[in-house]
Amino acid sequence: MNAIISASELASALSGAKPPVLLDVRWQLSIGKAAGEPPFDGRAAYRTGHLPGAVYVDLDSELASAPGGHGRHPLPDLAVFGAAMRRAGVSSATPVVVYDGGMGWAAARAWWLLRWTGHPDVRVLDGGLPSWEGPLLTSEPQPAEGDFVPVPAADGLLHADGAAALARSGVLLDARAGERYRGEVEPIDRVGGHIPGAVSAPTTENVGPDGRFLPAGELGARFAELGVSPSAPVGVYCGSGVSAAHEVLALAVAGIPAALYVGSWSEWSADPERPVAVGPDPQ
Repeated sequence: MNAIISASELASALSGAKPPVLLDVRWQLSIGKAAGEPPFDGRAAYRTGHLPGAVYVDLDSELASAPGGHGRHPLPDLAVFGAAMRRAGVSSATPVVVYDGGMGWAAARAWWLLRWTGHPDVRVLDGGLPSWEGPLLTSEPQPAEGDFVPVPAADGLLHADGAAALARSGVLLDARAGERYRGEVEPIDRVGGHIPGAVSAPTTENVGPDGRFLPAGELGARFAELGVSPSAPVGVYCGSGVSAAHEVLALAVAGIPAALYVGSWSEWSADPERPVAVGPDPQ
């Protein structure tokens, strides 16, 4: 099953016999919040217009736990996550499509969580809300309660020590912007740089100017150039486990399974005992 769906495919699916549950996960990283700027309000954006039938899901409170020692967006409490999914009408036997404002990061986080906790049929709307040409509604739907109960998989998730080991034994991709990987700037975390051995792979290079994913073949070629091969396990991290989920999604589009280090740089860099590499060289 493809991990993404086009707007035209979604329109057809919504008019079919088994329409998917729609989740609206609009969210933006707000670096300016530390300087007193108001954070982006995804729920307010949702109320100005959303896909028909879509239910809003909050990334910060339902797809993550409170910031702390495990990073800015640690794994959510599974009871909270499961309740949010059931409230939105998610059931194990019903397909789910997730979208956001177009960047795809937040939608990918929801996609990854649902897949990791056992949902068999989840896709992301390629290009997000800007790709949708149909009507938008402002009324909030009240779907029937779903039955989805999240059960974490035994694999697909990395912790700090596992990420460090993977950087030596496989391929660990750093999905942040290149200047943050090199340690030239660090607008959020304690120090700049990267996990020793990690390879710079900005997630922004997985999409075209319209925000839609590059074709699977082009993505596969890109990852091969970065050292990804069928024989090596792959993991991804970013600043706090959101944009890295988008890179895991890009890898899935290319047919490559990958694990996510959810704590990412916000967890790694908070521990002064963990090594930090700077510059363009992985080591």
